[in-house]
Amino acid sequence: MSNDARPRRALPVALAAAALAATLLAACDDTERVEQEAELATYRTEIEAWQQEREERLQQPDGWLTLVGLHWLSDGPQSLGSDPMSDVVLPAEAPGRVGMLTPVDDTVELSLTPGIGATVGGEAAGRQLDLLPAEGEAPTVELGSLRFHAIQRGDWLGLRVRDVESPALAEFAGLDFFPVDPSWRLDARFEPYDPPKETLIDDVTGNRQPVMVEGAVVFEVDGEEHRLDAFDGGEEELFLIFADETSGKETYGAGRYLYVPRPDEAAQLPLDFNRAYNPPCAYTPYATCPLPPKQNRLKLAVEAGETAYKGVH
Repeated sequence: MSNDARPRRALPVALAAAALAATLLAACDDTERVEQEAELATYRTEIEAWQQEREERLQQPDGWLTLVGLHWLSDGPQSLGSDPMSDVVLPAEAPGRVGMLTPVDDTVELSLTPGIGATVGGEAAGRQLDLLPAEGEAPTVELGSLRFHAIQRGDWLGLRVRDVESPALAEFAGLDFFPVDPSWRLDARFEPYDPPKETLIDDVTGNRQPVMVEGAVVFEVDGEEHRLDAFDGGEEELFLIFADETSGKETYGAGRYLYVPRPDEAAQLPLDFNRAYNPPCAYTPYATCPLPPKQNRLKLAVEAGETAYKGVH
């Protein structure tokens, strides 16, 4: 066989090899695409489950929709009840004289009127209660459909009142969210402050709340770098309070909240704005929501997560 014939005989083999390679490449592309689509579907299911859980949580007896009162306490004994002459006036369904509240140092002592039928944890309440004990769980007093317990915000002591049959709960309009968008699931890095610094941030009541700033979460969107101061969110999480260019438009005007995992050893962490949610004050005037500090007002529109509540509170 002459050398001239070899290329002509090899040509069909080369074409077949190229066709096989293209087929294998297309199969790989198809497999990768299927895997990506499955991953995206799983992610959307996870976010939608989180959204559903959040909506259900708001409607629980201790959810924000049941709040019907917040009373800041002054010094000295104060009467408590539905009587309009009481120092702390409860809704009309409460007895006229429930008892006496006395702020003492960092707690609130409650002396209940005999025979009103109050319970704590389903058991008959004692005559004298410490509403902010130094140890153990703070008691919630139950009185018909009403629930109340003490809170402390800085130097302020208050009484928070709930009604498990509140109008806001009965008229709950449901939650709305931007469409789930994986592009808002970002890789971020954490820049710790050494040491962490304690600061005061404003809340919706006009008070200032002390918070521990642990560092900054740094991320990029469209090539632009952005930073958010991160607060202590517990052993496993950091807490972000932010506003952006959707605030007061598509989203709640006072900003939104977001928990993120603490960073790994390489100081990396996932930042998923699809899990951004409205603070309690979006649903009730009786919350004490901390507001975004100046440095956490982003100069971009975060079109992900929970949108403005359409119901009335």
